[in-house]
Amino acid sequence: MRESLWTRLALLAPAQGMILAIIVLPAAYLIWLSFQASSFGVNARFVGWENYLRVASDPYFWRALGNTAIVVLIVVHAELLLGLGMALLFAAGLPFRRLLIAIVLAPYAVSEVAAVVMWRFLFDPEVGHVTYLLGLFGLPGLEYAVTPAHGLILVSLLSVWLHLPFTFMILYAARLALPGEVYEAARIDGASPWQTFRRVTLPLLVPAMLLAMLFRLIFAFRLFSEVWLLTGGGPARSTEVVALYLYLEAFRYNSFGGAAATGWLMVVTSLLLAAPYLWRLSRAQRADA
Repeated sequence: MRESLWTRLALLAPAQGMILAIIVLPAAYLIWLSFQASSFGVNARFVGWENYLRVASDPYFWRALGNTAIVVLIVVHAELLLGLGMALLFAAGLPFRRLLIAIVLAPYAVSEVAAVVMWRFLFDPEVGHVTYLLGLFGLPGLEYAVTPAHGLILVSLLSVWLHLPFTFMILYAARLALPGEVYEAARIDGASPWQTFRRVTLPLLVPAMLLAMLFRLIFAFRLFSEVWLLTGGGPARSTEVVALYLYLEAFRYNSFGGAAATGWLMVVTSLLLAAPYLWRLSRAQRADA
């Protein structure tokens, strides 16, 4: 038994060592750094909670946090609704389904930089194709470079387009895994399509939906590339998100302690936002058990 235990520990050691080196040690260093006043060419000096208090009293941080929360809530729930609808549609049977699935998954293979360049051209106020199409219907274009609301809208649309395949794959796989017997029983009982969806499909898909929302919430809260490349946080830092605020703290204002404190505030905030999904997911798992 002792040899077996040591053998198991030895087999687990590489993976545990990687987790320790990549996650645990950097996290511990950031905790230490968040309590220091640190910059280029300056020795770290302990300042206690000063970094956290300074960040929490900065109106730009709260504006960035509000922008992040708005974009995250829009992106996560829009992706859930679209992904669920597409999963049900594909599961019901479509002609050329394999080709359509490849088309749906294609945005996930596009890099964020290439996607931003493409979308900036499409939504260009002067020569953008989408702007031209909107003008044909009498709709104004998105002045994302000068209007903060338009910038957040475009960032949200781009994020949904890029990451919708992830949500779709989870929900589509979960829908295909549902047993056909329950649908046969619902059909024999005379359930309508809406009743089947409400009483059978939706309850069985709740764990997959919560899992998809949880992952997308965590990923979307770290939103950076789309905002940095589309608007740069402007005009006047009005479209800034928390990840961009952290980047500016570290590499524009050279406040490494403030950046580390911002990172931990991001972790706490994302956990608070994810807590309802985790609680509901644990309830669903206990009910299945």
